[in-house]
Amino acid sequence: MKKKVAMAWAPGNISCIFEICRGRTPERTGSRGMGFTVDEGATVSVSRAPATAVFYNNKKVDFPTVKLVIRRLTAKKVMVRISSDLPLGAGFGMSGASALAAAYAINRLLKLRKGRKELAMAAHCAEVEAGTGLGDVVNQSHGGLLVKFEPSWKFRVVRPKVEGARHVYCAWHGKMSTRNVLRNEKKERAINGAAEKALAMLREMLKKRMMERAPLPFAEIIGISKRFAEESGLLRDRKMKSLIVGIEKRRGHASMIMLGNAVFSDIPFPGSVRLRISEDKAKVLP
Repeated sequence: MKKKVAMAWAPGNISCIFEICRGRTPERTGSRGMGFTVDEGATVSVSRAPATAVFYNNKKVDFPTVKLVIRRLTAKKVMVRISSDLPLGAGFGMSGASALAAAYAINRLLKLRKGRKELAMAAHCAEVEAGTGLGDVVNQSHGGLLVKFEPSWKFRVVRPKVEGARHVYCAWHGKMSTRNVLRNEKKERAINGAAEKALAMLREMLKKRMMERAPLPFAEIIGISKRFAEESGLLRDRKMKSLIVGIEKRRGHASMIMLGNAVFSDIPFPGSVRLRISEDKAKVLP
């Protein structure tokens, strides 16, 4: 008997630093940077259908990233239903999570027998083609707080020892177009210049901590992230700036979530939602 519905889950991802690494193909395009996955994410169910359709929290949506991953895996028509407590377009990597979980579920439903790396690459390429991300899928396929010193398409990550990285507090308002940022050459130059400095600083900090056999404080990671947000010119929104100043006055640490009109912090603040930093990676559900 053919399976009627297949389900999968992938975590949300908060990107702290990113450098755009362009290649000739989606398979050789990605990013370097740092970020972490959280306990909330995208639960996706996939079933056969007369026509392909995508729903996000029961609302039919035009979701190019998910449709592209479908086309990369099959010519069959499927219905994709995505459920999440996290919003689209706010920097939580939900395009990547939705595409990756959809890939896992399609593979299960249609018995494609593709491996995890192949499915993750299909989702990564879909994100690149749609302009919705460059490195989220890599983190979501590994899970945890990760640094990518090499371009994300290589799927190689560093998992540093970090102290105090258990919970994070987030707030968001409105949406930011990742596509518009990634396709702006002037912004790309500023982003890459700031990212190169931030990653060099992070590498030295990790090297020093390794020699001292001590973990890197989460507060220092947030500090590097904030510096990158400012130097790249991405932190421009007045409301986000005001939130960060308020958090710092209360002896907390905060930065901008890449790429969204959103803030993350190591202490609670008005309007924030608590998420757990998690090492859970994308998976097929029973």
